[in-house]
Amino acid sequence: MPDSPDLRRELLDECLPKKLKQSFVDCAASTVVEMGWAGPTNGVLMKMAAGKFDVFVTADQNLRYQQNLAYARIEVIVLVAFSNRVESLLPLMPQANAALQTVATIEVIQIEFPQNPAGR
Repeated sequence: MPDSPDLRRELLDECLPKKLKQSFVDCAASTVVEMGWAGPTNGVLMKMAAGKFDVFVTADQNLRYQQNLAYARIEVIVLVAFSNRVESLLPLMPQANAALQTVATIEVIQIEFPQNPAGR
């Protein structure tokens, strides 16, 4: 896990491509696989990450309905794209990086395309 007290620590869910990690700025990002935490449910992952990471980044749109996030003790960013391929997620990264700079409380932020381009 990256160890820098000045940077936000982000944990990328295993449903996200590893390459996406390079698109986060001003943070110390790790993947679930890099941490050796592949396999557990998101609820277990968030408990493991609490205190070690500031933000859990996922593409699981059902997370807020499956977990009691009031007790998660970690911020959550949900990336909503047409697929979980890095090419589909990259257009969301400027908004995701901006959100990471402004979030001050533990909450869930959902980032998605403003409209459905080209009838997709």
